[in-house]
Amino acid sequence: MLDWYRGDLSSRRVLTLIKHLPQDSAVQRELHGEAAEWSITDHLLAATVDHLAVANWMFQCVNSGEDDDPPEPPKPVPRPGSNADADGGGEGEGQERDSAEEGAGEAVSPGALARFFG
Repeated sequence: MLDWYRGDLSSRRVLTLIKHLPQDSAVQRELHGEAAEWSITDHLLAATVDHLAVANWMFQCVNSGEDDDPPEPPKPVPRPGSNADADGGGEGEGQERDSAEEGAGEAVSPGALARFFG
C-alpha cells in the first residue's frame, strides 16, 4: 500500500492484486465470511452427501412396511452464507436465482454451485 501512496503503483494494479487474492486470504474472509473458506470441491462434496442422503431416505420410505411411520427426511449439509431453514427452503431464493442468471457467462462460483445443487 505504501507503493500506491507514493505513486509507484496504480490504483488499477492495486485493485487487480486485491481481486486475485487467494480464497483463504483475510480480505476474502472479511468480504465473504465463511463462504470464502469453501472451495468448489467442498460444495460438490456437500451436494453429493445431500443427494445420497435423499436417495437413502427414499429407499427407506419405499421399502418400509405400511404400519411403520415414515422416516424423517434428511437435513441438508449446512453451507456457508445460506439462510436455509431445516426443511431445505430459504429466504431470498428468488434473489439468489436472479443473481445466478446474471452471471451465466462468467466462471461458476461456489455459491452458485451451492444454490444449484442445494
